[in-house]
Amino acid sequence: MPSYTVTVATGSQWFAGTDDYIYLSLLGSAGCSEKHLLDKPFYNDFERGAVDSYDVTVDEELGEIQLVKIEKRKYWLHDDWYLKYITLKTPHGDYIEFPCYRWITGDGEVVLRDGRAKLARDDQIHILKQHRRKELETRQKQYRWMEWSPGFPLSIDAKCHKDLPRDIQFDSEKGVDFVLNYSKAMENLFINRFMHMFQSSWNDFADFEKIFVKISNTISERVMNHWQEDLMFGYQFLNGCNPVLIRRCTELPEKFPVTTEMVECSLERQLSLEQEVQQGNIFIVDFELLDGIDANKTDPCTLQFLAAPICLLYKNLANKIVPIAIQLSQVPGDENPIFLPSDAKYDWLLAKIWVRSSDFHVHQTITHLLRTHLVSEVFGIAMYRQLPAVHPIFKLLVAHVRYTIAINTKAREQLICECGLFDKANATGGGGHVQMVQRAMKDLTYASLCFPEAIKARGMESKEDIPYYFYRDDGLLVWEAIRMFTAEVVGIYYESDQVVEEDAELQDFVNDVYVYGMRGRKSSGFPKSVKSREQLSEYLTVMIFTASAQHAAVNFGQYDWCSWIPNAPPTMRAPPPTAKGVVTIEQIVDTLPDRGRSCWHLGAVWALSQFQENELFLGMYPEEHFIEKPVKEAMARFRKNLEAIVSVIAERNKKKQLPYYYLSPDRIPNSVAI
Repeated sequence: MPSYTVTVATGSQWFAGTDDYIYLSLLGSAGCSEKHLLDKPFYNDFERGAVDSYDVTVDEELGEIQLVKIEKRKYWLHDDWYLKYITLKTPHGDYIEFPCYRWITGDGEVVLRDGRAKLARDDQIHILKQHRRKELETRQKQYRWMEWSPGFPLSIDAKCHKDLPRDIQFDSEKGVDFVLNYSKAMENLFINRFMHMFQSSWNDFADFEKIFVKISNTISERVMNHWQEDLMFGYQFLNGCNPVLIRRCTELPEKFPVTTEMVECSLERQLSLEQEVQQGNIFIVDFELLDGIDANKTDPCTLQFLAAPICLLYKNLANKIVPIAIQLSQVPGDENPIFLPSDAKYDWLLAKIWVRSSDFHVHQTITHLLRTHLVSEVFGIAMYRQLPAVHPIFKLLVAHVRYTIAINTKAREQLICECGLFDKANATGGGGHVQMVQRAMKDLTYASLCFPEAIKARGMESKEDIPYYFYRDDGLLVWEAIRMFTAEVVGIYYESDQVVEEDAELQDFVNDVYVYGMRGRKSSGFPKSVKSREQLSEYLTVMIFTASAQHAAVNFGQYDWCSWIPNAPPTMRAPPPTAKGVVTIEQIVDTLPDRGRSCWHLGAVWALSQFQENELFLGMYPEEHFIEKPVKEAMARFRKNLEAIVSVIAERNKKKQLPYYYLSPDRIPNSVAI
């Protein structure tokens, strides 16, 4: 009688093993086997990290094996099991791989296809078509869209982490408990003695050092020592943790009436301000989004304030970017003076602090939360709903949505919800952050997620003109490496543009993103469908780059740039000044966050800047969803290209006092997971 050797690999994460009964059935072109219990006498089967082999004898020839069915039945108590893959050795000596990489829960079952990626048009056999359809029907019941807040991109329909499908939960929920992590961070930083001291001001700038962890020769220490300098202030718009706002100024806005006379002591080329604008030496950052946003009122004992400043910057003769004028609200007038570097020291310093605080709010809520976390979740939900596991695009993208839906669910549960951690220390807590996302949705366009286009749209593409914009330089390298990789994978499975256009599952995926993620807004520029291989490659590059590189660029520098509180105040306790010549050091310290809020802020930026345990970085695909040689070769070339980028960045950083490493591929996690 024909005999098959079945090899079963159990996951190595916590609680992956099971003591439940495991049954296997083989479905072939010529017949189906009986249900076989996989069990060895006097042996503990399916332990965590184990690879177990079993001989399965069948009554008759089964033909080509099309599906493998695994069933789990309770032994004592229900015991979830994480199945990595099954390998089948046929009676003819052939090996067939069946990737799984899923949890089987309760009295559950899973039906697996072999690992070859297939488009729907490749499946002519009824049983395979049926399997494909059933998988999507099941997933669409599990992965449902929900509106968490009006105007937001839709998210997963789950109130808390444990409501999520088991396959997308964290292995250990404790590891991503924000309350626990922030408290632990404060303990590690030895600042928990201050964490309840709300309303208690610091004495002076030096007093902030009591909660600042000095790690010598790091960016954070350099920020502490140089934060008051104009060069450090300007540099952060290029290479800090929010390097996406600065744009070349082509015309001075009417609402910001800066004149040559005001700024001539800052201009170095003996030109008027208008001439400097024409020559491309003037840049602008406008925080108009914050105008009219409600400040946090959750603590009746502390008034908190927001501003919507406009900052004009200048490229000096050394090609460095420095601020030359700041207006702290959007409407010019006598009570809204334009602050200048030639003003009194503390006038100018407080104006810059207001800009840094506004930058912090836009960074946290828009650049970070909306434009990486929420966007990546949309792609992830649409992928699970519309692409079966056998689809090549599912196999390509699944590593790039790992834990994204889980971390966002946790954030909605503990962080950005009403009375969440966001309310504790941030001036945009208590609802302001929600208003910001609702407003920013109009600027969330497909083009703005295409990295090269986004850089061009801000007039920041010239390396000759703006030589120290490392976020741009490194981002373009990584974008191109991802684009080349996705183009290779697309080329393997889609031999023509017509095949792309006729892939109904792919088109449903793209349409889901547009209809639910972007709420069907035509102005978003998100495609409703993709019509060519080139367009598909770009779309996949947008998704992978956003989830990996863009998130890394705006997330992992938070402790570096935001741990020195005066450089990134999460709240301000006095309104912006309305006149010059009245600001004192005491007034600045009383405006900055109190001791309690400073500690919560520090705990947050520390926790958010840490990599996950067992982090998977860009180019790492330990789960072998693809089994075909051409794709594995494409992955190897991708890794090689990424390694070359790592070397280029490392070489440049050797000569830098302030290294820029957030977009070095060995520091870019595959997905948004923190």
